[in-house]
Amino acid sequence: MSEFSNPNLEVLISSEEIQQRIKQMGADVARDYAGLNPLLIGVLKGACIFLSDLMRAADIPLGLEFIAISSYGASMRTSGEVRILKDLDVAIEGRHILVVEDIVDTGLTLSYLLANLKSRGAASVKLAALLDKFERREKEVPIDYLGFPIPDKFVVGYGLDFAERYRNLPFIAVVRDPEV
Repeated sequence: MSEFSNPNLEVLISSEEIQQRIKQMGADVARDYAGLNPLLIGVLKGACIFLSDLMRAADIPLGLEFIAISSYGASMRTSGEVRILKDLDVAIEGRHILVVEDIVDTGLTLSYLLANLKSRGAASVKLAALLDKFERREKEVPIDYLGFPIPDKFVVGYGLDFAERYRNLPFIAVVRDPEV
């Protein structure tokens, strides 16, 4: 059975809705960062597809870096302990940083990451998130560019996974039974 027609998945946000919203977000980023040559930092692995589409939609010169952080492991719920698994390859002192993340959940991981980047001397640090699961927020995190608020459901697709499955779906879907 194809993941695209999996009865265990319920489409929450269509591919068309995602692309339309990212086009708007890219225009906002281009306007706000005009002349600043921002450094986009993609949070691996989930943000890779969103990051690719967002940077193409932002018609300005920009840099690209990646960081990998974890607070989940193989679980569906955050452990609360944040670890940097892959750090940046460049210094960010004096740079305008735009962190690009797939989803803001409890806010614990992103709060740590944003504070960490600010402590490295960045000129500014802002956040672009495709999804905001605001009902689960434990630590407030400012989202400067938001794709979609979503309910407290476990979602996959468009870079988000469950046990490394479903990342390649072109839409965001709710997983009815994550064990299937």
